[in-house]
Amino acid sequence: MTVTQSTRQTRPGLIRLREAAARDPKLRFTNLLHHIDIELLEEAYRALNRNAKAGVDGEDWSSYGVDLTPKLDDLCRRLHTNRYRTRPVLRCWIPKANGEQRPIGITSIEDKIVQQAIVWILEAIHENDFLGFSYGFRPGRSQHHALDAVYMAVTTRKVSWVLDADISKFFDTVEHGWLMRMLKERIADRRLLHLIERVLKSGVVDAGVWTGTEVGTPQGAVISPILGNIYLHYALDLWAIRWRKRNAVGEMYIVRYADDSVFGFQHRSDGTRFQRDLRRRLEKFGLSLNAEKTRLIEFGRFAAANRKQRGERKPETFEFLGFTHICSKRRSDGKFKLLRITIAKRQRSKLSQLREVLMRKRHRHPFEVGAWLRRIVQGHNNYYGVPGNYKALNAFRSEVCRAWLKALRRRSQKSADLNWSTFSRLVKRFIPSAQVSHPYPNQRLRV
Repeated sequence: MTVTQSTRQTRPGLIRLREAAARDPKLRFTNLLHHIDIELLEEAYRALNRNAKAGVDGEDWSSYGVDLTPKLDDLCRRLHTNRYRTRPVLRCWIPKANGEQRPIGITSIEDKIVQQAIVWILEAIHENDFLGFSYGFRPGRSQHHALDAVYMAVTTRKVSWVLDADISKFFDTVEHGWLMRMLKERIADRRLLHLIERVLKSGVVDAGVWTGTEVGTPQGAVISPILGNIYLHYALDLWAIRWRKRNAVGEMYIVRYADDSVFGFQHRSDGTRFQRDLRRRLEKFGLSLNAEKTRLIEFGRFAAANRKQRGERKPETFEFLGFTHICSKRRSDGKFKLLRITIAKRQRSKLSQLREVLMRKRHRHPFEVGAWLRRIVQGHNNYYGVPGNYKALNAFRSEVCRAWLKALRRRSQKSADLNWSTFSRLVKRFIPSAQVSHPYPNQRLRV
């Protein structure tokens, strides 16, 4: 059973926990903290990102690994004797594509270890409860599973209207009171609940100033994704299923990845009423829809023909998980095709950042820079390599090559005469060609 953070949940205790949760959906677990022992803490340490930056304690993965066993033994004792204290999260800011800045929390290494152990316990219990249309940060699921679900709904089901819903600043506005009530639906172990509450209220350090946290979960923390899924499971998912059964006139399909959701409707009236009711539902839990990113649009197999008949323009597009979804046609027979291409603004932003880094790296050995660029381009192909997106993939590769050539020519006066023939050998050696690495969803899902 593969889980998050690239580890395997093979411990017998957690397997039994998962089986017990599956047998009885209403069972509340009263004794959970004993699952966190030295062995689980060591597994959690091994599963963490080894290249992550150090938190407020100044320790990173490597430095904490020196004399690891005594440290984990002391950590385990403090956890079980209620002497463990969480450290505040170190806040840093990263730029977003729209010019704004996103807050990211850097948790101390010891807190990361504890949080990862808690995540595995929560997953063992709540993975049985989460619904099938929830894809974000779940074992065995990825962004492409969510993208495939949207593709299949639009191309094979009665979807004529799409509500692209985005919750505004979700992780910053999660209400602790509601979250703890939701956790108590399945967990009755006061020690574990108290530990999670400490994590939530550990505070942040921004520019040397400590600030308490009364709402929200720290973005970038190991535990935030599972807590976000639990919050939205009760606040959104269960309610959306009930709304579909009781209120929808036609067909309705749901795909959620963390706080980004796509809802497909057969009738516009269903989409309008659902958007109104969704806004009210989220307000009850301290959440709100992002007005700029949330839109109900006519979209699907018959959208272009219906809009043309009414004398309207082509169907609008929507963005989901890095792709712009477009109503298109197949060249062979003119039938509907769902085209997915890289979001142009996101690709431009990524290239802009890459150019800046290339200029800083221009004096390093070309083979070192080439190996780094190979990882960048291959990773880009691995994610964005979906059918129909080859043109954008090739454009990204071309711009990377152009930026690398410019950086090499800026190394010195002699390098300014670097010709394309010499440079092309570097490109051939290091820069992967644009390639489609994902099949069509209907082929991937064929049994």
